[in-house]
Amino acid sequence: MRFKFLLKPGWLALTLAVWVFAGACIYFLSPWQFGRNDERQQQNSAITKSLKSDPAQFGAQHDEWQKVEIKGRYLPELEALARLRTVQGEAAFEVITPFETTTGHRILVDRGYVRPVNGIKPPNFQAAPTGEVTLIGLARPNESNDQPAFEQDGRRQIYSINNNAVGAGIEPGYYQLIENQPGALDTLPLPRLESGPFFSYALQWIAFGVMAVGGWLYFTIREARPGGVLYEGRTKKKSIAELLAEESDEGADEPRAEADDAGQLHGSRHVT
Repeated sequence: MRFKFLLKPGWLALTLAVWVFAGACIYFLSPWQFGRNDERQQQNSAITKSLKSDPAQFGAQHDEWQKVEIKGRYLPELEALARLRTVQGEAAFEVITPFETTTGHRILVDRGYVRPVNGIKPPNFQAAPTGEVTLIGLARPNESNDQPAFEQDGRRQIYSINNNAVGAGIEPGYYQLIENQPGALDTLPLPRLESGPFFSYALQWIAFGVMAVGGWLYFTIREARPGGVLYEGRTKKKSIAELLAEESDEGADEPRAEADDAGQLHGSRHVT
Protein backbone atom coordinates (compact mmCIF):
# COMPACT_ATOMS: atom_id res chain seq x y z
CA MET A 1 0.00 0.00 0.00
CA ARG A 2 1.61 3.20 -1.20
CA PHE A 3 0.40 5.48 1.62
CA LYS A 4 0.96 3.01 4.42
CA PHE A 5 3.88 5.13 5.67
CA LEU A 6 1.34 7.71 6.86
CA LEU A 7 0.51 5.34 9.71
CA LYS A 8 4.05 5.46 11.05
CA PRO A 9 4.31 7.33 14.39
CA GLY A 10 6.54 10.04 12.97
CA TRP A 11 4.18 10.82 10.11
CA LEU A 12 1.13 10.68 12.36
CA ALA A 13 2.74 13.26 14.64
CA LEU A 14 3.74 15.44 11.70
CA THR A 15 0.26 15.23 10.17
CA LEU A 16 -1.40 16.14 13.44
CA ALA A 17 0.95 19.09 14.00
CA VAL A 18 0.45 20.43 10.47
CA TRP A 19 -3.34 20.24 10.52
CA VAL A 20 -3.63 21.65 14.04
CA PHE A 21 -1.39 24.57 13.06
CA ALA A 22 -3.28 25.17 9.83
CA GLY A 23 -6.63 25.03 11.63
CA ALA A 24 -5.42 27.48 14.25
CA CYS A 25 -4.18 29.87 11.57
CA ILE A 26 -7.37 29.83 9.53
CA TYR A 27 -10.07 29.45 12.18
CA PHE A 28 -8.60 31.32 15.15
CA LEU A 29 -5.62 33.56 14.43
CA SER A 30 -6.79 35.13 11.17
CA PRO A 31 -10.36 35.82 12.46
CA TRP A 32 -8.80 37.37 15.58
CA GLN A 33 -6.80 39.77 13.43
CA PHE A 34 -9.81 40.49 11.21
CA GLY A 35 -11.76 41.30 14.39
CA ARG A 36 -9.05 43.68 15.57
CA ASN A 37 -9.10 45.35 12.18
CA ASP A 38 -12.89 45.81 12.43
CA GLU A 39 -12.51 47.29 15.92
CA ARG A 40 -9.91 49.75 14.65
CA GLN A 41 -12.14 50.75 11.74
CA GLN A 42 -15.07 51.31 14.09
CA GLN A 43 -12.91 53.34 16.45
CA ASN A 44 -11.60 55.52 13.64
CA SER A 45 -15.12 56.07 12.36
CA ALA A 46 -16.41 56.99 15.83
CA ILE A 47 -13.56 59.45 16.46
CA THR A 48 -13.96 61.07 13.05
CA LYS A 49 -17.70 61.43 13.58
CA SER A 50 -17.19 62.87 17.06
CA LEU A 51 -14.70 65.47 15.89
CA LYS A 52 -17.06 66.66 13.18
CA SER A 53 -20.25 66.74 15.28
CA ASP A 54 -21.56 69.02 18.00
CA PRO A 55 -21.53 67.67 21.56
CA ALA A 56 -24.58 65.78 22.77
CA GLN A 57 -26.23 66.60 26.07
CA PHE A 58 -25.34 64.31 28.93
CA GLY A 59 -27.63 61.30 29.18
CA ALA A 60 -27.75 57.82 30.61
CA GLN A 61 -25.73 56.19 27.83
CA HIS A 62 -23.40 57.36 25.07
CA ASP A 63 -21.42 55.63 22.33
CA GLU A 64 -17.69 55.39 22.82
CA TRP A 65 -15.83 58.52 21.68
CA GLN A 66 -19.07 60.49 21.46
CA LYS A 67 -18.59 64.13 22.38
CA VAL A 68 -20.75 64.98 25.40
CA GLU A 69 -21.48 68.27 27.18
CA ILE A 70 -21.77 67.93 30.96
CA LYS A 71 -22.84 70.45 33.61
CA GLY A 72 -22.12 70.09 37.31
CA ARG A 73 -19.26 70.27 39.80
CA TYR A 74 -16.09 68.36 40.52
CA LEU A 75 -15.72 66.18 43.63
CA PRO A 76 -12.00 66.56 44.35
CA GLU A 77 -12.20 64.63 47.64
CA LEU A 78 -12.58 61.41 45.59
CA GLU A 79 -9.84 62.22 43.07
CA ALA A 80 -7.41 59.44 42.12
CA LEU A 81 -4.43 58.94 39.86
CA ALA A 82 -4.42 56.15 37.28
CA ARG A 83 -0.88 54.78 37.49
CA LEU A 84 1.41 52.88 35.12
CA ARG A 85 0.36 54.90 32.07
CA THR A 86 2.32 55.74 28.95
CA VAL A 87 1.55 58.89 26.96
CA GLN A 88 3.55 59.60 23.81
CA GLY A 89 6.14 57.05 24.84
CA GLU A 90 6.77 58.42 28.34
CA ALA A 91 5.49 57.49 31.80
CA ALA A 92 2.48 59.40 33.08
CA PHE A 93 -0.35 59.50 35.61
CA GLU A 94 -3.90 60.20 34.44
CA VAL A 95 -5.87 62.42 36.81
CA ILE A 96 -9.34 60.99 37.45
CA THR A 97 -11.73 63.31 39.28
CA PRO A 98 -15.33 62.31 40.00
CA PHE A 99 -17.97 64.79 38.85
CA GLU A 100 -21.58 65.31 39.97
CA THR A 101 -23.93 66.53 37.23
CA THR A 102 -26.77 68.97 37.77
CA THR A 103 -29.12 66.01 37.35
CA GLY A 104 -27.54 64.17 40.29
CA HIS A 105 -25.44 61.63 38.36
CA ARG A 106 -21.93 60.90 39.58
CA ILE A 107 -19.43 60.13 36.86
CA LEU A 108 -15.67 59.96 36.35
CA VAL A 109 -13.82 62.66 34.43
CA ASP A 110 -10.32 62.09 33.05
CA ARG A 111 -8.78 65.55 33.32
CA GLY A 112 -5.66 64.59 31.40
CA TYR A 113 -2.18 63.50 32.38
CA VAL A 114 0.83 64.62 34.43
CA ARG A 115 4.40 63.39 34.36
CA PRO A 116 5.83 61.63 37.43
CA VAL A 117 8.63 63.15 39.49
CA ASN A 118 11.86 61.14 39.51
CA GLY A 119 10.11 58.61 37.32
CA ILE A 120 7.80 57.23 40.04
CA LYS A 121 6.22 59.90 42.26
CA PRO A 122 3.13 61.94 41.36
CA PRO A 123 3.81 65.69 40.99
CA ASN A 124 1.83 68.63 42.25
CA PHE A 125 -0.73 69.80 39.71
CA GLN A 126 -3.57 72.25 39.35
CA ALA A 127 -6.63 71.42 41.44
CA ALA A 128 -10.05 71.03 39.87
CA PRO A 129 -12.12 74.23 39.89
CA THR A 130 -14.81 74.68 42.50
CA GLY A 131 -18.39 75.57 41.75
CA GLU A 132 -20.55 74.67 38.79
CA VAL A 133 -18.83 74.29 35.43
CA THR A 134 -19.71 73.11 31.96
CA LEU A 135 -17.26 70.81 30.25
CA ILE A 136 -17.01 68.68 27.13
CA GLY A 137 -15.57 65.19 27.17
CA LEU A 138 -15.39 62.03 25.09
CA ALA A 139 -17.37 59.06 26.39
CA ARG A 140 -15.19 56.06 27.25
CA PRO A 141 -16.04 52.64 28.74
CA ASN A 142 -14.71 51.20 31.99
CA GLU A 143 -11.31 49.60 31.89
CA SER A 144 -11.37 45.94 32.85
CA ASN A 145 -9.40 45.89 36.09
CA ASP A 146 -11.44 47.14 39.08
CA GLN A 147 -8.91 46.83 41.90
CA PRO A 148 -9.75 49.36 44.65
CA ALA A 149 -7.91 52.62 45.16
CA PHE A 150 -4.98 52.81 47.59
CA GLU A 151 -2.92 55.58 49.15
CA GLN A 152 0.68 56.12 48.07
CA ASP A 153 2.90 59.22 48.16
CA GLY A 154 0.03 61.22 49.58
CA ARG A 155 -2.32 60.49 46.64
CA ARG A 156 -5.10 58.00 45.99
CA GLN A 157 -4.03 55.77 43.13
CA ILE A 158 -5.78 53.20 40.95
CA TYR A 159 -4.61 50.66 38.39
CA SER A 160 -7.48 51.18 35.97
CA ILE A 161 -10.15 53.76 35.26
CA ASN A 162 -13.15 51.96 36.64
CA ASN A 163 -16.04 53.31 38.71
CA ASN A 164 -15.77 50.39 41.17
CA ALA A 165 -12.11 51.23 41.78
CA VAL A 166 -12.84 54.83 42.75
CA GLY A 167 -15.89 54.63 44.98
CA ALA A 168 -19.51 53.66 45.43
CA GLY A 169 -22.36 55.48 43.74
CA ILE A 170 -20.42 56.35 40.58
CA GLU A 171 -21.75 55.33 37.17
CA PRO A 172 -19.74 53.05 34.85
CA GLY A 173 -17.52 54.58 32.21
CA TYR A 174 -15.75 57.92 32.20
CA TYR A 175 -15.38 61.09 30.13
CA GLN A 176 -12.03 62.15 28.69
CA LEU A 177 -11.73 65.94 28.53
CA ILE A 178 -10.84 67.66 25.28
CA GLU A 179 -8.67 70.78 25.16
CA ASN A 180 -9.47 74.05 26.93
CA GLN A 181 -12.04 72.65 29.34
CA PRO A 182 -12.46 73.64 33.01
CA GLY A 183 -10.05 71.55 35.05
CA ALA A 184 -8.24 70.12 32.03
CA LEU A 185 -4.53 69.38 32.42
CA ASP A 186 -2.33 68.13 29.59
CA THR A 187 -4.91 66.69 27.22
CA LEU A 188 -4.59 63.04 26.28
CA PRO A 189 -3.92 62.60 22.56
CA LEU A 190 -6.50 60.83 20.47
CA PRO A 191 -5.62 57.48 18.89
CA ARG A 192 -4.02 57.76 15.48
CA LEU A 193 -6.55 57.40 12.70
CA GLU A 194 -4.91 54.58 10.80
CA SER A 195 -6.04 51.10 9.95
CA GLY A 196 -2.99 49.42 11.44
CA PRO A 197 -1.39 46.13 10.37
CA PHE A 198 -4.21 43.82 11.50
CA PHE A 199 -5.67 43.11 8.05
CA SER A 200 -2.28 42.17 6.61
CA TYR A 201 -1.57 40.03 9.68
CA ALA A 202 -4.83 38.18 9.09
CA LEU A 203 -3.85 37.45 5.47
CA GLN A 204 -0.43 36.29 6.63
CA TRP A 205 -1.95 33.78 9.06
CA ILE A 206 -4.13 32.40 6.25
CA ALA A 207 -1.05 32.13 4.03
CA PHE A 208 0.88 30.31 6.77
CA GLY A 209 -1.96 27.80 7.16
CA VAL A 210 -2.19 27.16 3.42
CA MET A 211 1.59 26.84 3.14
CA ALA A 212 1.67 24.29 5.97
CA VAL A 213 -0.97 22.12 4.30
CA GLY A 214 0.66 22.56 0.89
CA GLY A 215 4.04 21.51 2.28
CA TRP A 216 2.50 18.46 3.92
CA LEU A 217 0.82 17.43 0.65
CA TYR A 218 4.04 17.94 -1.31
CA PHE A 219 6.15 15.78 0.97
CA THR A 220 3.43 13.16 1.26
CA ILE A 221 3.17 12.75 -2.51
CA ARG A 222 6.95 12.79 -2.88
CA GLU A 223 7.43 10.04 -0.32
CA ALA A 224 4.66 7.94 -1.87
CA ARG A 225 6.42 7.80 -5.21
CA PRO A 226 9.10 5.19 -5.99
CA GLY A 227 12.42 6.43 -4.73
CA GLY A 228 10.93 8.39 -1.87
CA VAL A 229 12.77 8.24 1.40
CA LEU A 230 9.97 6.32 3.06
CA TYR A 231 8.78 4.41 -0.01
CA GLU A 232 8.37 0.76 0.89
CA GLY A 233 9.79 -0.55 -2.39
CA ARG A 234 13.17 1.12 -1.94
CA THR A 235 16.41 -0.81 -1.48
CA LYS A 236 17.01 -1.27 2.20
CA LYS A 237 20.01 0.60 3.47
CA LYS A 238 22.59 -1.81 4.83
CA SER A 239 23.83 -1.53 8.36
CA ILE A 240 27.50 -1.18 9.27
CA ALA A 241 27.53 -4.74 10.59
CA GLU A 242 26.19 -6.05 7.29
CA LEU A 243 28.77 -4.08 5.32
CA LEU A 244 31.57 -5.44 7.52
CA ALA A 245 30.26 -8.98 7.09
CA GLU A 246 30.25 -8.59 3.31
CA GLU A 247 33.81 -7.29 3.33
CA SER A 248 34.82 -10.28 5.47
CA ASP A 249 33.21 -12.71 3.03
CA GLU A 250 34.90 -11.04 0.10
CA GLY A 251 38.25 -11.30 1.91
CA ALA A 252 37.70 -15.04 2.53
CA ASP A 253 36.77 -15.67 -1.11
CA GLU A 254 39.97 -14.12 -2.49
CA PRO A 255 42.40 -16.78 -1.03
CA ARG A 256 40.13 -19.57 -2.31
CA ALA A 257 40.11 -18.04 -5.76
CA GLU A 258 43.93 -17.72 -5.71
CA ALA A 259 44.22 -21.36 -4.60
CA ASP A 260 41.96 -22.53 -7.43
CA ASP A 261 43.99 -20.57 -9.93
CA ALA A 262 47.23 -22.06 -8.58
CA GLY A 263 45.81 -25.61 -8.80
CA GLN A 264 44.72 -25.14 -12.35
CA LEU A 265 48.16 -23.84 -13.28
CA HIS A 266 49.89 -26.78 -11.57
CA GLY A 267 47.66 -29.27 -13.34
CA SER A 268 48.36 -27.83 -16.69
CA ARG A 269 52.09 -28.07 -16.10
CA HIS A 270 51.79 -31.74 -15.04
CA VAL A 271 49.95 -32.66 -18.19
CA THR A 272 52.66 -31.12 -20.27
